[in-house]
Amino acid sequence: MIRCILDEQEGGSFRWIDIAQPQPDELEKVAADFGLSHYAVKDCLEPDHLPKFENTDGYQFAIVRFHSPKKAEEVKSLSVKQLPVRNGHAVEHEMATVQNLTSKIAFFYNDNFLITIHRQPVSFMDEIREKYVDAGFVKAPSAAVVKVIWYVLYSYEKEAEALVAQIDRLERRIFLRERIPDLQQRLYMLKRKASLCQRILFVTRDVMVRITTTPDDAASLQDVRDLHNKLEVAYDQMLEDVTNLLNVYISLSAQRTNDVVKILTIFSVFFMPLTFIAGIYGMNFDYMPELKHKWGYPATLLFMVAVALGIYIWFRRKRWL
Repeated sequence: MIRCILDEQEGGSFRWIDIAQPQPDELEKVAADFGLSHYAVKDCLEPDHLPKFENTDGYQFAIVRFHSPKKAEEVKSLSVKQLPVRNGHAVEHEMATVQNLTSKIAFFYNDNFLITIHRQPVSFMDEIREKYVDAGFVKAPSAAVVKVIWYVLYSYEKEAEALVAQIDRLERRIFLRERIPDLQQRLYMLKRKASLCQRILFVTRDVMVRITTTPDDAASLQDVRDLHNKLEVAYDQMLEDVTNLLNVYISLSAQRTNDVVKILTIFSVFFMPLTFIAGIYGMNFDYMPELKHKWGYPATLLFMVAVALGIYIWFRRKRWL
């Protein structure tokens, strides 16, 4: 669907065309009208294309990806291969891919026009028009591109805040020794999402370095670059936190296992000599010492108690208890 967000004939300083869910014939028509490269237009149709920037004769071409996680039903409709299903929902780790967690926006722009192409609905296009273009803060296509990229990066900032909140909750519950179902899977999913966002931000760095704008909008571009650097540091720290939390969980699990083994070992040490004594006196022989003795049974019980008490005192002195 092609729509004109801004037109020079309506008093705008440049022409802005937005194409949602593009069809090949629509892109071919726009490419012919504005003299766009066939290969660049072809990149717009690839749903999993990574961010990049190209400076060609007559216009600049860029691709960025914003965080837009899809629901399981949407993923099934987009994927050729059916996802495994558990309890009526697609398995979550199969959804943590570039195509399922992010959506692409492509830009073609020069001093006179701006063309934005995207498959998924983008709510902030009209917001940029109302808040910045109509208010006179944005007077050039490159400045509008900077605003769009800011909204793209802001989507990762919101995701970072959500992931940090989840990490904090899991960390608190882990150190409180609460039982958390599928904890390893949850930590793995957090790490996978953070790693994917980090990779997208890493390849977006080329766009941040090469993109230019008007002198009036230089401060806005610097703010966008600062936000990008902040997000890269945030996701690096997040990956480190998840890795450390996973190591802590494994260490605590090993410690719990060691405590259980320790208790079982202590019980076995206590009962091993007692079992040995009971086994000796349980043998069916006619001639055994103390077998006919009047105080044989209580003496044997007292001897067992003395052995257990001696083992206990020995463990206390060794500080094993």
